[in-house]
Amino acid sequence: MEDLKDLLPVEAVRLDVRAADWREAIGAAGRLMVETGATTDEYTREMVANVEENGPYIVIAPGVAFAHSRPSPAVLSTGMSWVRLAEPVEFGHESNDPVTLVVALAAQDSAAHTSAMASLARLLGDPGTAAALAAAPTPEALHAVLAGERPEEGPEKSGPATASEPAEPRAGSLHKILTVCGNGVGTSLFLKNTLEQVLDRWGWSRFVTVEATDTISAKGKASEAVALLTSREIARTLGDVGRPVKVVQDFTSTAEVDAVLRDTYDV
Repeated sequence: MEDLKDLLPVEAVRLDVRAADWREAIGAAGRLMVETGATTDEYTREMVANVEENGPYIVIAPGVAFAHSRPSPAVLSTGMSWVRLAEPVEFGHESNDPVTLVVALAAQDSAAHTSAMASLARLLGDPGTAAALAAAPTPEALHAVLAGERPEEGPEKSGPATASEPAEPRAGSLHKILTVCGNGVGTSLFLKNTLEQVLDRWGWSRFVTVEATDTISAKGKASEAVALLTSREIARTLGDVGRPVKVVQDFTSTAEVDAVLRDTYDV
């Protein structure tokens, strides 16, 4: 599996880009993937259509949009781009607008970029690193932060230091939680990685498996799961699936995911 610096070359980073609205912001990110040979122009149109169809669920954290669409012939190779906007734009998200950062992903499948998504989730979830990314003066400086050359990490977005770790679930039981997005290869993987960080801290990783999936597959797999975690927009699309559907606003926040998991298990 390729890591973040391989999928996001410095040539695919642009800073202080001006965009009139969310479509132009996604368009800027899409052009970078065209220029670096990852996609055709059609994929940019597919990313815009994804938001038009599913709503602004791609705004995964305050100020951060993760633009993507399904694997398609318009994806020539798995790749990413990074656009930091000169002025924030509204995507229509209830709690995470306005957006100042658009990260775009083009995936040929759901496997090649899982390691990169895990790295990105951890970087954006660390306040010190997120601040360094926001302040980077050049694409080269930002790329260095992404590659691990960053200042000493600040406190993570975790739960209170005094919060006790929950007791293990029923002995011998193996639970499944689904993380859901419109396509199953982007924001659902992001949320999966944050959830797995929390499960690791709890010592529950051997009891709970996490599967990233899309809305169509989630409806068929819901009966296998303890709960489904997703955005408010995708929760509306899912409707009643016979299992609890839990809304997460900030996909980078281990504190919020910790609280959702405690609510799910009533601990």
